[in-house]
Amino acid sequence: MENLILKSPGFENGNEIPSKYTCDGNPTSAFGGGGINPPLTIENVPANARSLVLIMDDPDATCGKTWDHWFLWNIAPETKEILENSVPSGAIQGKTSWNKNEYGGPCPPRGNPKHRYIFKLYALDIMLDLIPSASKDDLEKSMQGHILAQTLLIGRYGR
Repeated sequence: MENLILKSPGFENGNEIPSKYTCDGNPTSAFGGGGINPPLTIENVPANARSLVLIMDDPDATCGKTWDHWFLWNIAPETKEILENSVPSGAIQGKTSWNKNEYGGPCPPRGNPKHRYIFKLYALDIMLDLIPSASKDDLEKSMQGHILAQTLLIGRYGR
């Protein structure tokens, strides 16, 4: 079987995320996330997958912990793309480090070296029973023992 693949037509793996998908792309949000999510494409989901999970976080955050920018669960396994500025029908968004149940674009402090933003896609053998206020830790605990396949897409951004 082929490996699970996550790509974006908005940026190449390892390259810069366009400002459109960051807090700088949304003039009403100078700090606090903002922006719109980049388009994503999904390939090679295992045939026995029951759901997909997407987590986007920043391990280079200066707050001393990984910053959670976006996470979704119970994405239908037949999903081939997540369109720009959208959430797949039926998917649930968790509460991010911005304390919002929505995408929060890259927004590193000005003058910092570029941060890495890691989009992690998981194929699971179950649907998850979590409430929308669930944390990323709650999500990761509920996934344990149910991951069929996983992959990464890394973007970078600095201001």
